[in-house]
Amino acid sequence: MRTAEIIRNTNETKIRVSINLDGTGKQSINTGVPFLDHMIDQIARHGLIDIEIECDGDVHIDDHHTVEDIGISLGMAVAKAVGDKKGLTRYGHSYVPLDEALSRVVMDFSGRPGLDYHVPFTRALVGRFDVDLIREFFQGFVNHALVTLHIDNLKGINSHHQAETVFKAFGRALRMAVTPDPRSEGVIPSTKGVL
Repeated sequence: MRTAEIIRNTNETKIRVSINLDGTGKQSINTGVPFLDHMIDQIARHGLIDIEIECDGDVHIDDHHTVEDIGISLGMAVAKAVGDKKGLTRYGHSYVPLDEALSRVVMDFSGRPGLDYHVPFTRALVGRFDVDLIREFFQGFVNHALVTLHIDNLKGINSHHQAETVFKAFGRALRMAVTPDPRSEGVIPSTKGVL
């Protein structure tokens, strides 16, 4: 089983993340930011990745540090669980609709962090959650998972739907990318021989 646990403590957040890339989508998520809990649940369920997250963050200031640091910690956990990337499918992609909203996510376990993010939210807040923080979550993830990630919301009127399609598509793309390819078992999926 490809599992990892990350404990990351700073003056702003105290985080424990545990994942199983070969799971069934079980989750236990307590970030202190309810909308983020809901979005990470989408990653677990649609990615079929078991995720446990506990966070004690300085949400009395705002949600920024918590959201960004959880993205960082989840990225670290995925990188650790993937290991040397031998036999990995490497690439993943997904289109996900939710009513009027449609998002596309494409990723590559390239070893090079890169985020191309285009989500034109129709409003700044979902409940009390600042949608600008979604980019910070994914930037933290790519910087530490060392992946190239393209996120595009292609359609949408309802900001909750826009966000949810992004996270669902991310979960499905991640699931595809980390799936072992039985035809390339033990081989690094790169002409360079290293990722």
